[in-house]
Amino acid sequence: MKVNSLLPSLAIRRVFLTLALGAGIALSALQMTGAEAQPTDVPVIAAAADLKFAVTEIAAAFKADTGKEVKLSLGSTGNFAAQIRQGAPFQMFMAADEKFIADLHRDGFTRDAGDLYAEGRIVLMVPHGSVLKADEALNNLAAMLEAGRITRFAIANPEHAPYGLRAEEALKHRRLWEKVKPHLVLGENVSQAAQFALSGNAQGGIIAYSLALAPEVRSQGEFALVPRDWHEPLLQRMALLKNAGPVAEQFYAYMKTPKARRIMKSFGFVLPDEG
Repeated sequence: MKVNSLLPSLAIRRVFLTLALGAGIALSALQMTGAEAQPTDVPVIAAAADLKFAVTEIAAAFKADTGKEVKLSLGSTGNFAAQIRQGAPFQMFMAADEKFIADLHRDGFTRDAGDLYAEGRIVLMVPHGSVLKADEALNNLAAMLEAGRITRFAIANPEHAPYGLRAEEALKHRRLWEKVKPHLVLGENVSQAAQFALSGNAQGGIIAYSLALAPEVRSQGEFALVPRDWHEPLLQRMALLKNAGPVAEQFYAYMKTPKARRIMKSFGFVLPDEG
């Protein structure tokens, strides 16, 4: 699969700059010694990139309500799962696909099977001025592909990013996968895919609904929800890892509070008991 390179606009790069900082946290975590990897007062939470805006707001509310702080590392669920297996001292993992939690639990990396915290959705996102229009049935995407007017289309890498895999499934359902494959630009995670989709060098992409709803992203284009039954559900599960300390435990519990649930819902997530 050919992956084109993009040069995102400065405005879009600023929106997603914190992702690079999150990745830096993950890299630093991998480099810690065994002694340094013990639970600390400020635990590092590995969170799927679709949570970028929602979990940042929840972490701020947690600090305001409890006086306790967590550090967020945002990125690809598949990459985080691999890092945890290599000894990264994250204390909590918020995955975009619950199968990664199940696999880690089976192999003894988590305290238990964790809890389902949300179901995610995907959207077709297009930047202002694009030849592509956002419609739920992807009819315009089909027409633009047929007319040869799509040169770059962004999704997260399906090999390790659940939102990318769901995008692939949806495009296959619509029988557009083979037509769009030569034009794909793959983001390392769904947030980078959003950066690419809105760069102005791409005609659009399929990204997380939770990212599209953030004002910083919504102002850059338009979007349409992809039908829920076009792909496997994005069942998102969280779990405490074996080395989790008391602050991580508090944050885990806080994710189930009415305030955290309201924030998640405001970013388009379907809550476990409200599906």
